[in-house]
Amino acid sequence: MKKVGVAILGLGVVGGGTYRILTEHREMYKKCHKIDIAVEAVLERNSEKALALGIEPEKIAKNIQEICSNPDVDIVVEVMGGVEPAKSFVLDCLYAGKSVVTSNKELFCKYSHELEVAAKKNHCGLFYEASCVGGVPVIRALLDNLQGNKILSMMGIINGTTNYILTKMSAEGSDYKEVLKEAQKLGYAEANPTADVEGYDATYKLSILSSLAFHTKIPYTKIYREGITDIEVTDIEYGKKFGYALKLLAIGKNGESGIEVRVHPSFIKNTHPLAGVNDSYNAVFITGDSVEDVMLYGRGAGALPTGSAIVGDIIYCATHSNYQYLTFENTEDASPSTKFVDNFESAYYLRLNATDRSGVLAKVAAIFAKCKISVAQMTQENSRAADGTVPLIFITHVTRENNVTKAVQMISECEEVAKVAAVIRVVS
Repeated sequence: MKKVGVAILGLGVVGGGTYRILTEHREMYKKCHKIDIAVEAVLERNSEKALALGIEPEKIAKNIQEICSNPDVDIVVEVMGGVEPAKSFVLDCLYAGKSVVTSNKELFCKYSHELEVAAKKNHCGLFYEASCVGGVPVIRALLDNLQGNKILSMMGIINGTTNYILTKMSAEGSDYKEVLKEAQKLGYAEANPTADVEGYDATYKLSILSSLAFHTKIPYTKIYREGITDIEVTDIEYGKKFGYALKLLAIGKNGESGIEVRVHPSFIKNTHPLAGVNDSYNAVFITGDSVEDVMLYGRGAGALPTGSAIVGDIIYCATHSNYQYLTFENTEDASPSTKFVDNFESAYYLRLNATDRSGVLAKVAAIFAKCKISVAQMTQENSRAADGTVPLIFITHVTRENNVTKAVQMISECEEVAKVAAVIRVVS
């Protein structure tokens, strides 16, 4: 029976979950896969944490060199997070001939080009299923199961923290700051939630997923990003009246004009499968030219769901000697031949706070017409704010991003409009 030695870098939530799965299922892997996977070493500054998991003291490494020089270690699992020292440690392991499994989306997004060079040079495997969407096997689907397709588009809820917050705001009518505090208490949001709520986490993941889907490097710097910090319950409630749910969506499209990639809050019809993905669950909706629509759904984070993805990569690595690398030239920047669409098409939801007098609608309508924007639905609420304004809500037909940007600027300059209170894209 083949023996496989594993080292784990970091015993936090995910590292601890990975260790638990490997030890509890060791006999099952022997029986089903004919491999004996044993954790031979860990790198963890807090040795008490390792001892509490039942790890023998002699298997607690003092530094990365001990991992790299350990002949019993075949695969190194990196679950430290962040760029450094994770990047240096992963490169050290690859140059020492150890295959690497990582859950680090920021590291892989920003430096996969360097990691892949090291992996190829030293004939090592480099696996990263757990870097995107937790336990949902979307990367394996793109690499293997859907490779017979030209992927036309992908759209997903790929950040559990923001989905939890928006779900609670919608269900309970609580404001953003209140729900964020609750999410932090429950461990769904970090003490500093910027990476999640401002869309960075989803942007890193979309960079990885869209690169795989469209077979070309999509740097995260090419992705339009907008977070949820300015979302108000008022707009979620108005959206419900129009039949929409609000989600932070990661969207990638590969069309005739080029590739568009964006992360932002979006209204999506209640009839769409993604509208029912709530709380901390994630899902990715993929459209291929042959398979048509496929949706992958499940836990997007957590010790065991993410550990499941990591262990899946460990088993795949241990049972496949012909390592698979990316299908495109993996450089730091995008290929000069890759065209990106900035002025993308979408429908839009707009809420204006306007003075309640005749002529206001006509003036707004004239601006829309000048900016080539057609209105699909419009409503005026009777509730008057303290400043005497009333809300006007518009849903547009599909138009261009630049058209809406121009219209918002012109409307903001109208003395009859106190404020353009919200602009939210609508997925058609």
